Amino acid sequence: MADNNTFDVIVIGSGISGGWAAKEFTEKGLKTLVLERGKDVKHLKDYPTTNMMPWEFEHRGQVPYAIQKDNPVVSRCYAFREDAMHFFVKDTDHPYVQDKPFDWIRGYQVGGKSLLWARQTQRWSNYDFEGPARDGFAVDWPIRYNDLAPWYSYVEKFAGISGNKDGLDVLPDGEFLPPLELSCVENYFKEFVAKKYTDRHVIYARCAHLTVPQQIHLDQGRAQCQKRNLCQRGCPFGGYFSSNASTIPWAEKTGNLTLRSNAVVHSIIYDDQKGKATGVRVIDTNTKAATEYFARIIFVNAAALNTNLVLLNSTSKRFPNGLGNDSGVLGKYVAFHNYRAHISGKYDGFKDSKTDGRTPTSAYLPRFRNVKKQETDFLRGYAAGFSAGRYPNINRDGFGETLKNNLASKELGPWRVGSHMMGETIPKESNTVSLDANKKDAWDMPLLKVSIDYDENDEKMVKDYLEQMTEMFTAAGFTDIQTNDSKQAPGLDIHEMGGARMGNDPKTSILNKWNQLHACKNVFVTDGACMTSTSTQNPSLTYMALTARAADYAMSQMKKGEL
Repeated sequence: MADNNTFDVIVIGSGISGGWAAKEFTEKGLKTLVLERGKDVKHLKDYPTTNMMPWEFEHRGQVPYAIQKDNPVVSRCYAFREDAMHFFVKDTDHPYVQDKPFDWIRGYQVGGKSLLWARQTQRWSNYDFEGPARDGFAVDWPIRYNDLAPWYSYVEKFAGISGNKDGLDVLPDGEFLPPLELSCVENYFKEFVAKKYTDRHVIYARCAHLTVPQQIHLDQGRAQCQKRNLCQRGCPFGGYFSSNASTIPWAEKTGNLTLRSNAVVHSIIYDDQKGKATGVRVIDTNTKAATEYFARIIFVNAAALNTNLVLLNSTSKRFPNGLGNDSGVLGKYVAFHNYRAHISGKYDGFKDSKTDGRTPTSAYLPRFRNVKKQETDFLRGYAAGFSAGRYPNINRDGFGETLKNNLASKELGPWRVGSHMMGETIPKESNTVSLDANKKDAWDMPLLKVSIDYDENDEKMVKDYLEQMTEMFTAAGFTDIQTNDSKQAPGLDIHEMGGARMGNDPKTSILNKWNQLHACKNVFVTDGACMTSTSTQNPSLTYMALTARAADYAMSQMKKGEL
């Protein structure tokens, strides 16, 4: 390091992919600066609600009406509750422009949304990477499953992933810790589907929870998941994977990490003479003072839409429309996951059984539509969650002692079953993010303008999910089946992807097969912005694997003097 503002590597963002970049570079001896626009959150120290009892919350867990009224977007998120609302961005603090309704859910702090994620970790398969080329949408991925498989294994061993070896080509197996138990009704449905369908499977949903910690997890200071199901508060046991509990403290232990919080990255500095990026401009969120930092390598991991914002705002004589944007596709072909459809029912069997305690995961149906050939009138398909539980009948009738007795009754009701859809949306040129020409935030950054919507393909997929799941629920003997299309806006899935997609052709993509800008080789993007398509699986595990792979490549190029 030449001076206090010069490093080997700069990582923009400290969330799930930024944390991995920090870990990879620092443990190889590279001085690394991680920039985070939000406040610092230290593992153990900064989880203020993690051990609070329900009665200790002033509003008994509910978000006060005044906050909901002022922040309608984030209030629609399932995890925005009194115990975790301090980890979410308030609408009023960080505005954006909605050309079309879009619920942008954000977490601005060290660790980002890795504190809040759903911890579902399913690998992609070749059916996913080959999808755009086979079905003729977006552009072809420049990598295939075999390129990423060893990196999936690499990150799974360190993060700790619980799962079964299911032997499915549509959802490859990984390096798993032992699974937790499914309930008897979840197992019943699993066995029923296996008997009735040759192409459909119900499995234990793989998740980033330490069921049996290994030495590498103990070395991180983490312990076994206690199944508290209070993950959104931050876990004092490190029972689930987060940047705060795992990669960031691991990087700090090397002595090679400099972490600067409250630092909004304004833009990446491009040197026309040198023909490469040389650093970043940063605005302090408190003082609004501007500072420049410099490095040989820059990893952009600001989370999908903010990564687009930083790249679009990084203009120069060479790149007047955003860094690396020779193709003009930066900010376009943004996609997401469609979570609109739900189905529920009840099951009258297994009256001699019940669920006790908690579990942080459930059952999962990997995608079964259009996997090996086109078989419907819509492209691609959907995965689904499935859960079953038995709960007390709450009787609120009566007054006085009668009411007390009714409320105290522990009589169990029937088994309740439910499922939700996780649909792949097609990246379209018309789904865009861009910089608003007139509006700026408190740090003089242009506001991001979001123009994203569903299309006919999404509507057909919702209809098919509800039809297929109704058929399966009915055949399995479930009754009182109810279906629902929430009509929620895009964004509430919190799986926005794309805008700086990978591809083989610089004329139609931003990044090459190593997540490297085609036109600026020392800048890499490995968060959701890099995704060429979305498939149906929760994407965080793939971001982690792509980041570790890209960091390894960047370091190999540095050694060769190519970067």
